[in-house]
Amino acid sequence: MAALQLKFLLVSFFTSIQGEAQYLMQDAGLVHYIDRRIVSIENRLNKCNQDIADYVEEFREFSKKMMSRVEGLGILKTELKNEVDHLLTRVERAQREIDYFESAKESPSPCIEVDEDLLEQQLVEQEESKKKVKLMLNASCNYMIAGIKSLKIVKKSGDEHGSWLKDPGKNHQKIYFLTGTKNKTAMEFANIRAFTENSKKPSPRKINLPFPWQGTGHAIYNGFLFYHKYGSLNEVIKFDIQKRNVTDQMFLSDAGETPVYELNPSVKIDLAVDELGLWAIHAEPGGSRKLALTKISHESMAAEYTWDTNCKSQNAESAFMVCGALYVVYNSPGGGTPRIECIYDTLDVINPYEIPIIHFPKRQTSHSMVHYYPREKQLFAWDNASQVIYKLLTKQKN
Repeated sequence: MAALQLKFLLVSFFTSIQGEAQYLMQDAGLVHYIDRRIVSIENRLNKCNQDIADYVEEFREFSKKMMSRVEGLGILKTELKNEVDHLLTRVERAQREIDYFESAKESPSPCIEVDEDLLEQQLVEQEESKKKVKLMLNASCNYMIAGIKSLKIVKKSGDEHGSWLKDPGKNHQKIYFLTGTKNKTAMEFANIRAFTENSKKPSPRKINLPFPWQGTGHAIYNGFLFYHKYGSLNEVIKFDIQKRNVTDQMFLSDAGETPVYELNPSVKIDLAVDELGLWAIHAEPGGSRKLALTKISHESMAAEYTWDTNCKSQNAESAFMVCGALYVVYNSPGGGTPRIECIYDTLDVINPYEIPIIHFPKRQTSHSMVHYYPREKQLFAWDNASQVIYKLLTKQKN
């Protein structure tokens, strides 16, 4: 009987242990299942986060592209406006010619009389236009270059080609150094002494431009840097030096197709400053190989008037403005003694046929830029990586 009871107890004990083991196995399986579900949820959350990060990055790239396209559309809008204005001018001119031919066709008078009347009318219009231009320029300058009396090599630094400038208006002591024909970093020195001594105190200020420049025909005027934008046909940038941002731009009509100077092919637009303000020297469109001159309003960035000059680009290396007159510097293709052979006065005071050739001081040289500094009547030039100053002799205009 005792053995039977012990057997029953052992059976009950093993049965309970087996049940507990089954329960434990079921709990372990449930825990494992829950762990797998949690890992799966975490993987999905990680993938979701990665997808969101990818979407954010794609949106940023899309935003950048859209902003770039909006800016491009703004530039195209300005360019289109300029082209439309130019087209309207040509349409008006064509309309006047059509009106003339219609009147000539209907007029019973001889053709020679109509031509004389038209010629007289054109002469009158030309004189009125010249008066308006002189009034616009407010021609207070009455002197011209008589000779170049001396030179001073200030420094030798930078690339073979470049430009160094002073502002004739604001901060006229500062020197701006732009090396190379394609770059987007300019250096500002406190004065000529800081520029020549290579001292670190005061250290030069680096100016990073948003767009690289083309050529060496830049200009500094009233706190702004004006330059031809690299990669564009004829876009001129107006950059605020202190605020370090672009404030305006313009598209110079009929410019940028060919180099201004045969001996300096990187220059497609040469900007210049004199007593009357900001100018642009460029080549006439087509195959005439002659220079054109445009007066620019530095405030509105609008072309005020354009002159077709008789100065050729063949064997020319640079040019500059003095008192509303264009002086073109010529040289030999291999370098030599530069000389001024062509002068074009927008005010029609200087008679170019009575002016002798003006030679630079005797020195084998080749200029990549020559700019006039009105405040001290000096020429700043870049001569094979040398920065040079020329002193000028002046006299009253005839």
